[in-house]
Amino acid sequence: MRGQDITWYAGTFADLLALPAAVVAVDIPIGLPSGAERRGCDVAARERLGAQRSSVFFAPPREALPARTHAEACALSRAAGGAGLSLQTWHITDKVREVGALATDPRVVEAHPELSFRALTGAVLPRKKLVVGRDARLAALRTWLPSVALPVPRPGRAAPDDCLDALACAWTAQRWLRGEADVLGHGTDPDGRPVRIVV
Repeated sequence: MRGQDITWYAGTFADLLALPAAVVAVDIPIGLPSGAERRGCDVAARERLGAQRSSVFFAPPREALPARTHAEACALSRAAGGAGLSLQTWHITDKVREVGALATDPRVVEAHPELSFRALTGAVLPRKKLVVGRDARLAALRTWLPSVALPVPRPGRAAPDDCLDALACAWTAQRWLRGEADVLGHGTDPDGRPVRIVV
């Protein structure tokens, strides 16, 4: 986005980083834990969201990333002293690998849409898969960008709630750029990637 103007893109993470963006906020874990370790930012995010805590998946341990099946990922995680991976976590591991390979770009920050919506509204919103939940999130975003609307047609294979999540991440990216964002967590992982969620 530039100013109040939204341009929608769909593509690989490398494609998105080729765009002239000052900040790229991504809803994918960047700094990863090892073994049974839980990231402090994930724990803090779940505490902040309370009843909506299930929207924050614990980041997969780095030992599970080479796996090619869910069963293999669980076995690798357990061998490293951790627990098995949830199916939700397993389904984002391809994206975790993709983002992790490029996350040393200083423009990249990790965000979480539900944390963004909570900060934007101060309220617990209905589930985003429901029409009432999507309407509530769009209304919240219009306090920031009064004319914002869901794109038609939608980019790539994005669902309406994916587009709302992208807008929430853009809101957080703008806060980060202005030096106004909250930061959950601190430090870096063994690869030097920050272990934090920006809100």
